[in-house]
Amino acid sequence: MTRDRPTTADEPPALDPELAARLDALFEEGRAWWHRFDAEVRQDAWHPFVAAEYGSVLTALMSLRRPGRRFLEWGSGTGVITIMADLLDFDSCGIELDSSLVDVARDFATQWHSNARFAAGSFLPMGWEWRNARGDGRPGTIGDGPSGYLQLGRALDEFDVVYGFPWMGEEPLMLDLMRSHGRDDAILMIHTPQDETKIYQGGRRV
Repeated sequence: MTRDRPTTADEPPALDPELAARLDALFEEGRAWWHRFDAEVRQDAWHPFVAAEYGSVLTALMSLRRPGRRFLEWGSGTGVITIMADLLDFDSCGIELDSSLVDVARDFATQWHSNARFAAGSFLPMGWEWRNARGDGRPGTIGDGPSGYLQLGRALDEFDVVYGFPWMGEEPLMLDLMRSHGRDDAILMIHTPQDETKIYQGGRRV
């Protein structure tokens, strides 16, 4: 007779099989939608939306999972990761500049019976200005728009976990934004184009 290996304090509990299957189906549909978007939209004009490696983000989110924790996705695209966080019991929101993608995310949330909320707008708070070490204030691929926080009715410092997918050179911007407007104890989770997931707290990688 074998015994299940006990879960240690540092090890997240395993997913319920039913939830795991539900997430797998969500990821599959999200990838299928992304491949159509890549072929029909990004082939003709560059767009910053790229689907993350959902399994890697899930693994990282599992280590941060606490019921009721407030989660925010910067640039939420079709909402798959924001919905994933909701299904993991986070109080989950996403902000996306492309309103057409916000419509897709809201449809996905309805389809998957998710309470995730989405705002169309910018994840950069009003009045905040970025300057890198060279004094360059260009925000990379991050466009201008009305503040998404106004639609959500929440400020950045009201979230416990913030997730973003930075293009090259945008990671320092996200770190500075958290230092300026996030809580000191809040967690910033970053998934890079190289499929690396990083977790920061208080500006330091943990």
